[in-house]
Amino acid sequence: MRALTIAATGMSAQQTRVEVISNNLANMSTTGYNARRAEFADLHYQQAARPGTINATDGTVLPTGVQLGLGVRPTAVSMSVMQGSSVSTGGELDLAIEGSGFIEATLPSGISAYTRDGGLKRSADGLIVTSDGHAIVPNITIPEDARSISINAEGQVFAYFTDRTEPEELGQITLTGFANTKGLEAIGSNLFLESPASGSPFTATPGADGLGTLRQGYLEESSVDPVREITELIEAQRGYELNAKVISAADQILGATVQIR
Repeated sequence: MRALTIAATGMSAQQTRVEVISNNLANMSTTGYNARRAEFADLHYQQAARPGTINATDGTVLPTGVQLGLGVRPTAVSMSVMQGSSVSTGGELDLAIEGSGFIEATLPSGISAYTRDGGLKRSADGLIVTSDGHAIVPNITIPEDARSISINAEGQVFAYFTDRTEPEELGQITLTGFANTKGLEAIGSNLFLESPASGSPFTATPGADGLGTLRQGYLEESSVDPVREITELIEAQRGYELNAKVISAADQILGATVQIR
C-alpha cells in the first residue's frame, strides 16, 4: 500500500519544517540573522492512465487521466532577504547596513567570508575585526592614541586625536554584493561563503552600485518574526499528526486485508 510511504514522506517533510523553525527561533536574537523557510515539492507521479489517452474506438480521450502522487520532498531551505530592524547601541564600531550588501572578512585559511553582523571590534594591534577576530577587508588599523572613531554612511573611517583639530582618515569600509544572495553558503558565526549559485562577488563603496549605506552606532536585529514562526510551528505539528493518522489508518486497512485472506 502506497499510503504508508506517502505519509512517511509527509512526516519527514514536516519534521524538516520544524527543524528550520526551531533554528529561526533559536536565532531570534542573533545580530544580522536572516530567517529561513523550508520549501517542498511533490514527488513524481505514477501514471495509471495518462491524460489524453484514447479511451474508445471513436477516438474519445481521457480528459484528466489517473495520476497517483507518491509524496513530497524538500527542495530548499531558502534565506529571507528582508532586513531586520536597526537598534541603537552607541558603539563606535557597531555598524548597521541599511540596504543590501555584506562586510567582507578574511578567514584564517585566507579565503573571504561575508557577514551582515556589524558588531566590529578592535584587536590588540588596533586592527578592525569581526566578533570572531577575523580582519575585515580592506584592513583598517586604529592608532593607539586615537580619542574616538567616526564612520560615515559611505564607509569612510576617521580618527580623532586630543592634540589635533582635524580628523585623520584611516581607510574606507566597502560592501560586497551578490547576484543571488540566497545562493550563499552559510557556515555559522554569521558568516557566508561564495558559491556557484550565488555568483561572483562585486565590491563597492556603501551607497554605490545598489548597495546599502552604513549607520554607525547601530546593529541590525534578526529578521525572525516570532508570531509567524509559532503559527507555522503549529501548522507543522498538525501536518505531522495528520500524516501519522494516515499511517495508522493504512495499517488498519492492511490488517483487515490480512484477516480476510
